[in-house]
Amino acid sequence: MDTVSTGEAVAFWILGSLAVIGALGMVLARNAVHSALWLVVTMLCLGFLYVVNSAPFLGAVQIIVYTGAIMMLFLFVLMLVGRDASDSLIETLRGQRIAAVLLGVGFAALVGTGLARSLGDTTAVGLTDANAGGNVQGLASLLFTRYVFAFEVTSALLITAAVGAMILAHVQRDKADTVDQATRMKERFRPGNYPGAKPGPGVYANTMSVAAPARLPDGNGSERSISPILPVRELTSDEAAPKGTEK
Repeated sequence: MDTVSTGEAVAFWILGSLAVIGALGMVLARNAVHSALWLVVTMLCLGFLYVVNSAPFLGAVQIIVYTGAIMMLFLFVLMLVGRDASDSLIETLRGQRIAAVLLGVGFAALVGTGLARSLGDTTAVGLTDANAGGNVQGLASLLFTRYVFAFEVTSALLITAAVGAMILAHVQRDKADTVDQATRMKERFRPGNYPGAKPGPGVYANTMSVAAPARLPDGNGSERSISPILPVRELTSDEAAPKGTEK
C-alpha cells in the first residue's frame, strides 16, 4: 500500500514526537531513575506505533517484555545500588564526552543512511504469511513450523545464559566459614570493638558510652536499654542537655 491513512499519519507524528522527546530526555537526564523513566516513555510510544501499523504482537511484546519487565528490572537495580549521579559527572578520560557525542552522531547518520538506501525502493515480502489468519496467529504458525529450530536454539541460549549468571553470582561457603551467634557475640566484646549499636545518620548523640541508658518520654533513663553486664553510668547535666541548650 503506497498511501497512508490520516489516522495513521496523525498517530505517527504524535507518537514519533513523544518517542524522540523521551530519547532526548533519557540522554540528557542527570538522574539515572529519570533517564530510565524517559526510556519507558520511548518504549511505550514504539509499542503503540507497532499496534497502529497492524503488528499487535510486536506491540504487546514491546510493552510487556521491554517496558514491563526489563525496564522495571533496571529501576530495581538502580534503587538497590543507588541513584546518585555525582560519580557519572566525573570524566576519567579527558574529552570523552565530546568523543561520545561525535561517535553517537556518526553512528546515527550511518544507520539512517543504510536504512534509507536499503528500504527506499524495496518492496516488503513475507507480510502475507506473517498476517495469515491474523498477526498473532500467522507469527505463531511461522515460529513453530518454518523457524522452530531457530526458536528452540534461541530459547536454549537464553536458558544457558541465565543458568551461567546464577552460577557466576553464587558464592560457595564452607561450614567452617559459618559464624554462629556465640562467636559473633564474643567478637563484639573483644578489646577495640564497639559492642553497642551506634546512632543512625542525622541523630544527635548526647554520649558515646554504651553504659548510658536511653531516655524515656518523661526524661528518665531506661535501664532495660543497656546490657545487665555493664554498669549504669549517670549522665552529667552537660551531657544530658540537648544540643543547642548548653549554658
